[in-house]
Amino acid sequence: MHSIVVDGPSPGVSVAGVSSIELSWIPLGAGASVVRVNGRMFEAVSAALNHRRAVDLYHSALQVIVGDDRYSVEMAPTPDRHGERRGVVGTGAVGSHWLGRFRMFRYENRCWREGVIPDLVSTVSSTRFPVTATVAQHLIELAPLVPTPVWGRDELRAGEMWNSNSVVAWLLVRSGGLDADKIEMPPNGRAPGWMAGARVTLRGDARQARPVHTPALRRPARDP
Repeated sequence: MHSIVVDGPSPGVSVAGVSSIELSWIPLGAGASVVRVNGRMFEAVSAALNHRRAVDLYHSALQVIVGDDRYSVEMAPTPDRHGERRGVVGTGAVGSHWLGRFRMFRYENRCWREGVIPDLVSTVSSTRFPVTATVAQHLIELAPLVPTPVWGRDELRAGEMWNSNSVVAWLLVRSGGLDADKIEMPPNGRAPGWMAGARVTLRGDARQARPVHTPALRRPARDP
């Protein structure tokens, strides 16, 4: 396993000449009150059903440094039809395949060169993995191959729902052989969907993996 530094340099800050993969933990619903409230309700019900106390929920995102380039990697809602401006490398439905016909019920996986993660400022903690340029580049190249099952369901039979945390775990395990069980989360917190991504990767499951055009590997589009 690569060396790990917890709560190191601020998210997105690179060190000249050093390739790295930085994992950030962001409170679920940061900047979106509806998501935050729904998340708390979900966790309250889950905790009651599993006879445990409720904890904080987190959304994960990655910053990947390769040479002089920085990529933002995360799953996010689809705001418009211009995915090429955000480095979109894959899309999927939210809730059900039928609902996925409508943009408001679709998500997108992004691997955005020099892109931004809107809620990164709310990061609670981060973990930096110093890696070789080969490993970092491999993660970028894997981004279009992440499975895109329906968000919020367990279509891949991984034992829990597929969501943004699944995407990040899938990429970390697939790109560098990292042990998802040993990656620390913030105290008193959990990341639903995390182990789904790790399990699908480890069993070599390629179902619903759909290679697509990869605008993230080019210079970002400039607004007129």
